[in-house]
Amino acid sequence: MSKSFSPLDAKSSVLLLIDYQPKMLYGVESGDRTLIHNGVLALAKGAQILNIPTVLTTIGAKMNGPFVPEIVEMFPNTRVIDRKVPGFDAFDDPDVLGAVRQTGRKQLVLSGLWTSMCFAFTALRGVREGFDVFGVMDVAGSESPVAHDTAIKRMIQAGVVPCTWMQVVSEWMNNWGNPKAGELVKSVYSKYSGYFAQRF
Repeated sequence: MSKSFSPLDAKSSVLLLIDYQPKMLYGVESGDRTLIHNGVLALAKGAQILNIPTVLTTIGAKMNGPFVPEIVEMFPNTRVIDRKVPGFDAFDDPDVLGAVRQTGRKQLVLSGLWTSMCFAFTALRGVREGFDVFGVMDVAGSESPVAHDTAIKRMIQAGVVPCTWMQVVSEWMNNWGNPKAGELVKSVYSKYSGYFAQRF
């Protein structure tokens, strides 16, 4: 049974993005790769604007390619952690778990490739580690639609709160009176949402 979490708070959140690499994205068959790519850019940009600590990981970078460069450029002071432990749970690598814990934040917002493997396994571990875990499902993808959907159901059963990138950024912003609202409209909402692009 899932427990009740407090609303997302920009001052309580840490963002973990797992394995957004070219070959991992190429293997996605559960949804539109361009939408996934653009969605994770929107999520990351929202985190950058709102000063959310962000942790980036890769697996087998020599083989699977580098982390999405547009996101790496958003966080010039953040080292991309190429995981040394060749498993599916990113937290098996002490550097990743240490980087998240070092922020001192309890609300863990994460997404990754693939949903059925590294994303789900890390989210489940996050629950066991005592974080309030929020999974951003619309910027993830997996090897098939059923794999993606089943992984989401498994995470929800374990207590992970399902979200979309727009829900997360909006909840972090809280309301349109936020001093960063104008920048979010310009660099996130109007750039990555068709509705907002028509209005602004």
